[in-house]
Amino acid sequence: MIVQNDRTEYVDPAEDNEGMSTCPLLLGCADNWTWDKENRSPEVRLHGPGLRYVQFHPHWSSGTAGVRGTRALNNGRYYWELQISQRIFGTSMMFGVGTKQARLHAGSFVNLVGENQHSWGLSHKGLLWHGGYRKVYTKPFRENEATIIGILFDGINGTLTYYKDGKNLGIAFSGLQDVKEALYPMVCSTAAKTEMTLMFMRRDFVNLQDRCRAVILKTINNNQQTLEQLQLPSMIKNYLSEPLGRKNRTAGANNKNKKAASHSSYYCDF
Repeated sequence: MIVQNDRTEYVDPAEDNEGMSTCPLLLGCADNWTWDKENRSPEVRLHGPGLRYVQFHPHWSSGTAGVRGTRALNNGRYYWELQISQRIFGTSMMFGVGTKQARLHAGSFVNLVGENQHSWGLSHKGLLWHGGYRKVYTKPFRENEATIIGILFDGINGTLTYYKDGKNLGIAFSGLQDVKEALYPMVCSTAAKTEMTLMFMRRDFVNLQDRCRAVILKTINNNQQTLEQLQLPSMIKNYLSEPLGRKNRTAGANNKNKKAASHSSYYCDF
């Protein structure tokens, strides 16, 4: 599906199933998060459906710009894919995870994700970074050639694994189960007019209750209005609505209060 926004055409990632066969969590369920508009560099622009399209340094670059995802990862298994545009070049384009203490902007060209103990990242030069140290992990990406990066976070075993164009590159980091602070997805770039798109998001089921919730939501097509019509206790409805995101929960509440709806609007799914 092509969605027009601000005169720019986007393919809606939620409706594009190409590449899902490479996903390591196919037995899990779809996840729902996006980039955090409140936690990003001033040099990051968010666009498109769900604000899943990131543009770094839209005019020119004089430093490093990053953005954090809205999904807290600890104690679960999560997989997401990033489509990197053909503009792959510069000092560092990075993908990884970090705590809220990790910087999202620097006035110089640095490897931002992994510069200290608060983040872990892979750069487009094939290097892993953490604590300010680097090590070779894979071949450098070809410049000016689009690619898809998959990231598997296993909070149970404490590992972070990368995929490139469907190929498993192996475990990159371990010991993440010992991190006490919340960890979030992160990306950054030093290069002007570079773009990354959050494509597929999957997560593992936490328990049987979580699995049952996913089946119920799939049955009602993830529709908040349908959920509100079910004869269920409010506590159960609240639990069922958690994965639907703020946008859908707000829509359900606004159906009960049209006056409030006329003064409220939510664009992104977080």
